[in-house]
Amino acid sequence: MSEEPYASDSPTIEGQVIEGRYRIVRKIADGGMASVFEAVDERLSRHVALKMMHMQLIQGNHREQFIERFHREARSSASIANPHIVQVYDTGTYQGVGFLVMEYVHGVNLRHEMNQRGTFKVHESLRILSETLDGLASAHAAGVVHRDVKPENIMINSRGHVQLTDFGLAKVASQATLSTTGMLLGTAAYLAPEMIEFNQATMQGDVYACGIIAYEMLTGTVPFVGENPVTVIFKHVHSDIPPLSETCPGIDSAVSAFIARLTSRRVEDRPRNAQEALDELHGLNGLLSLDASQFQMPAQLGHRRTDAPTSKAVHETHPPFPSSQTEGQPPSNHGENIAQTNMTQTHMTPTHMMPNSQDLETRRLTPPDGSDAAGPSEAANLKGTDSKGIGTKGVDPKDVGPKDAARETKTLRPRRRLGLIACIVGILFALGIAGGSAWWYFLGPGSYSSLPAPTDVSCKASQECSVSGASWSRYRSVLKASGIAFTQSEEFSDSVPKGSIISARPETVGAHISKRGGAVSLVISKGVRQATIPTDILDPSTTHGKAPLDALKAAGFSKVMHDEAKDEYSVDIPENAAISIDPEPGTTMDHNAEIEIVLSKGPKPVSMPNIVGATKDSARHQLAEAKLNVTFSEDWSDTVASGKVISSSKEAGAQLHWGDAVSVVISKGPQMVTLPDVRGKNEDDASKILKALGLDVKISAPLGDITQTVRLQSPDPGAQIRIRDTSGNPTVVTLTVV
Repeated sequence: MSEEPYASDSPTIEGQVIEGRYRIVRKIADGGMASVFEAVDERLSRHVALKMMHMQLIQGNHREQFIERFHREARSSASIANPHIVQVYDTGTYQGVGFLVMEYVHGVNLRHEMNQRGTFKVHESLRILSETLDGLASAHAAGVVHRDVKPENIMINSRGHVQLTDFGLAKVASQATLSTTGMLLGTAAYLAPEMIEFNQATMQGDVYACGIIAYEMLTGTVPFVGENPVTVIFKHVHSDIPPLSETCPGIDSAVSAFIARLTSRRVEDRPRNAQEALDELHGLNGLLSLDASQFQMPAQLGHRRTDAPTSKAVHETHPPFPSSQTEGQPPSNHGENIAQTNMTQTHMTPTHMMPNSQDLETRRLTPPDGSDAAGPSEAANLKGTDSKGIGTKGVDPKDVGPKDAARETKTLRPRRRLGLIACIVGILFALGIAGGSAWWYFLGPGSYSSLPAPTDVSCKASQECSVSGASWSRYRSVLKASGIAFTQSEEFSDSVPKGSIISARPETVGAHISKRGGAVSLVISKGVRQATIPTDILDPSTTHGKAPLDALKAAGFSKVMHDEAKDEYSVDIPENAAISIDPEPGTTMDHNAEIEIVLSKGPKPVSMPNIVGATKDSARHQLAEAKLNVTFSEDWSDTVASGKVISSSKEAGAQLHWGDAVSVVISKGPQMVTLPDVRGKNEDDASKILKALGLDVKISAPLGDITQTVRLQSPDPGAQIRIRDTSGNPTVVTLTVV
């Protein structure tokens, strides 16, 4: 694919592959500094958010400052490991433009939730505050000050948990100031007084911003609003934040005191960092009752302020990495709504012309005597005109006779009635038109749009037609052309192809969608979810290897084929560890594809063979067949011939397992000794020498034992004799003395 020159608004950026790895899917949002795209890391098969600087920034006078800020975001985020901070995976340049590769967060930012809900319960506000402080605590521990904590930079993911993003303004605490390249950074509503007054960004400043956000969640508005950011900044420096106990009557005093501590004007009165604030919050949670934690400011009091000015950053900041994105109606719809409003106001105007009973009574001008007569205004008219329309100027009413006056009165009365009837009819007609228009635009066909049919789904006339299964790229164009607002989210699907609609609400073609805030909600297929077989699953020393079935389930596989009948005994692989797996470890595939795995049953049970009296070679062979680990030793035996087994450490028939250790003693035969010559020695000395060799001595004195000197010995000196006989008794040597 040829690479087009990059531009943040260029349609050709979608589909391009950055650094041969990141394929651009779509643009998510535009900010003041960069555009954010959804991309796929084709090397690791995962969705990421790719943040790319605007071209005009790197071509401007402050090019170096912007590039440094961009790289600082990468360094700051990458140096902090915390589940409540969006992680940065990679950084690089593309056609001279810097980019970051970040974690893709499925969700919306806190500003969106605030606009939707108005106010939050105490326990919800404190949970979001707790997770935000937890993320900041890791940043502060690393010596990093965020400097731009605000609802737009607090993501709420699909699991409802906080992930803090946009560390583009973050700096090492010792170097952090408020301004860079002459521009005021941060958002006015959340800036701490010392940041404004002394140009010094501190950890306490991040804590202050968190307190303002909590205040806004609980009350529905920031504490200070003004016509412009300068007014708001002035209030932060010179005014204390109003206590929650005043703006939220009924809120627990401990909550009010905690928020007041976070938002104190004096730096020394606030917690020193996010960790200290988090510790105090944990202590507060333990004190709150159930009723106190469920407190929420009533909707009529806690409506979100819409007159508060917002900085440019607020308008330009969008949810950085949402998986769902709301798209509003096109300009033509807004114009239509305005026209409808104007028409309604025009038609409703005649209702203000309806005379009340007092007006009608005054117009009747009935005299006190009850007769119908002209009132003072009518007398004035009579002064200038006679009953036939002939001018009577200069004629005084008193000169008109009673008959003439009565005749004139009778002539004028029907005219007045006709005029009054005509007025009432006109009013009722106008009311009918206005009411009909109001019904048309507020209740009738003009108040809603009908869900259009997809162009690629066949619908039978006799059956309801669903948009499920339609191509989202095509149907999106149909919705935009119809001026229908929509929200989209993505899910994996085993049955609906990637890029097609899984479901919609409403789902039936022709369903009504209100033109005032209504939208169709669609779920788009991401295709079959992919999963990867752990690379270490065959290593029984690892966590995955010790419990391979659990590891495959945790990896997301739903069709693991394990037949216990095919499991095998193994000498060296522990029981329940994997012997083999197909496909091989490290393979990435559909989560519902089949995986075959064979597990180990551990060492096989065996019986100890009877090897006593067998030759050494025979014993070795029998033990090898039983896959037992044998060690041999030797000893003298008066009963077992040399080279045969005297004994073993395990008795014959004992239940063992493959690999068990067995010790075997091999006979060296009877112990022998060379008989020494003790002739000529004293009887006692000769006996001691022979007994020291383990022999027994028998003294024979046929001629008497006068000299006690050994004259003869049997066996003869130098003979090889056994020390013990086959019964284990010492061999007897006979000494003859004279």
